[in-house]
Amino acid sequence: MTIAFRPAKLDDVGAIRALVESAYRGDSARAGWTHEADMLSGERTSDDEVAGVIADPAQRIVVAIEDGALIGSVAITSKPPRHCYLGMLAVSPARQAGGLGRQLIAAAEAEARRAFGAAVMEMTVIDRRAELIAWYERRGYHRTGETRPFPVDLPEAAGLTMVVLERLLD
Repeated sequence: MTIAFRPAKLDDVGAIRALVESAYRGDSARAGWTHEADMLSGERTSDDEVAGVIADPAQRIVVAIEDGALIGSVAITSKPPRHCYLGMLAVSPARQAGGLGRQLIAAAEAEARRAFGAAVMEMTVIDRRAELIAWYERRGYHRTGETRPFPVDLPEAAGLTMVVLERLLD
C-alpha cells in the first residue's frame, strides 16, 4: 500500500477535522500515544478553522492518503521572512508508532521550503508532554528556551505552557 502526500482541498475539511479530533481528544485518541485526552477535553479544531487554513495562501495542510482514506495531516503557516510554524500534526491512532508522523513532518518541511522559502521550522508542544518533546528532538528539533502561554482559554488548561522547538531546514 502506497501512501500519497498532497495539499488538502476544501473537500477534505470534514475528514481532517475527524482525524484531528480522533488523534488528540476523547476515547479514540487513547488508542495512540500522542493524545491530549487526559489533559484536555472539548474540540481540538473546527470545520471553520480547518477550512480557513486551507483557504489562506500563507498556510497549508498536507494530508496523507492511503487506499482513499485520510490517515494523517499536518498544518504549516508561513512566518516571514524565512520561518514556518508546524502544527496540528495528526496521525490516525491506529497508525501511530509506524513512521507516518516522520513522513508527514518531512512532507511539511518540504512544502515549507517549496511554498514559502522557509529555512527554519518552528512548533510548540505542551510542556507536560515530555515523551512527545523527546520524539521531536529525535527528529532534529531542539528547544529554543522560549515558552508561550497555552493558546486557548480553557479551564483545564490553567498552568499549561507551550515549549517552543525549532529545526533548521536543509
